[in-house]
Amino acid sequence: QRQLVESGGGLVQPGGSLRLSCAASGFTLDNTAIGWFRQAPGKEREGVSCISRRDGSTYYAASVKGRFTISRDNAKNMVYLQMNSLKPEDTAIYFCAADEGAWDTRLEVQAMCRMPRVIDYWGQGTQVTISS
Repeated sequence: QRQLVESGGGLVQPGGSLRLSCAASGFTLDNTAIGWFRQAPGKEREGVSCISRRDGSTYYAASVKGRFTISRDNAKNMVYLQMNSLKPEDTAIYFCAADEGAWDTRLEVQAMCRMPRVIDYWGQGTQVTISS
């Protein structure tokens, strides 16, 4: 059974940092594109950052560019999202997602991040709350 399990969410003050982790089981991440998405109450799910299958091409939403960093460790079957300079508007449930489609270039991972409905596998989400 293919699973993605997120961890690392929590409550932090504005300006703080969090590192989200996503562990894959039942399949390997070697040949999958990975994304982090978030959904705030009353809002649609949005792509935060996505990374390509092979060459590490990345996409970041404008709202997080320069503050968030996506990374992957295929040897550990893990994906990470380092989040710095957090703002109250970053408050949301954060989901890890994986897809075995041919998302290989920066434009393709940008497209992947903008089309969450086409993505194959999802984690259950982890809550991130930014508040003083």
